[in-house]
Amino acid sequence: MRERAAAQSQAAAPVVAAAERGTQLLLDLGDRPEVRQGSGLPELSGTERVRAELDVLGLDVSTHVMDVYAPLLDALGVTRARDLMAARSNREVWVGGVKVATQTPPIRSGRRVVFLTLDDGSGPADATFFEDVQGPYAETVFHSWLLLVRGVVRRTGQRGVSIRATGAWELSSLWEAWQGGGREEALAALAALDVSVRARAQEAEAATDSTRRRVLVHASGFRQSPYADTRPAGTPSTDGRAMGAGLGSRRQSFTGPYSPDDAAAAPRKLWHASPGSSGH
Repeated sequence: MRERAAAQSQAAAPVVAAAERGTQLLLDLGDRPEVRQGSGLPELSGTERVRAELDVLGLDVSTHVMDVYAPLLDALGVTRARDLMAARSNREVWVGGVKVATQTPPIRSGRRVVFLTLDDGSGPADATFFEDVQGPYAETVFHSWLLLVRGVVRRTGQRGVSIRATGAWELSSLWEAWQGGGREEALAALAALDVSVRARAQEAEAATDSTRRRVLVHASGFRQSPYADTRPAGTPSTDGRAMGAGLGSRRQSFTGPYSPDDAAAAPRKLWHASPGSSGH
């Protein structure tokens, strides 16, 4: 064996043209590629692609879901999360985004405080809803995914920024109004929604005896709201539904006419779901 190996040539292998080289035996299986006629359907638009990704994958892969609403947010003068660091304390701002977390931790006063975290693609924004503003807006905060929030900036340090919320609206319904008549129509729809939710809140408050508000008192004297430190109302934000149901206009709907209720339907976990932050 060693003698045969030693007898082999030590010279470089000759260069052979590719056409002259031997190839592996090819079997004709009748599966040669063919050019087939297309379906004739147009390419998905950017909005339709995001909706399909959310519906199938539960992920907004090609672009952030809030990029669809960028024209509306710009028209309303909404502040992006990345720009909140430059906002002055006590300044009124508008923020919009996908709801990624809601928290209702125990508070010594015994009142319920809702901490909301939104993601607009540029970063998270924290908003705090105290009990005096929860009446008209709690249903929207807990049962909607795409939100527009109004509030006042609160600074707690060089990089500590949160928002004391004074209002919240479902974003997809404002998008429909904006598509129909621009900024003026969107502002009119916002005002109409505000009147409606305030009227419902007043009716609910009138039917409730506020003097008998339940408060849990611990042995240490700590007073706690019965709604604190429990699972918040509405679908958990870690379930994230195909928020694509609220994207685009009625003509772009995959499952029929669009309804504002679609924005709170259908559950898939989103990549930007998080446990949220306390707003500090």
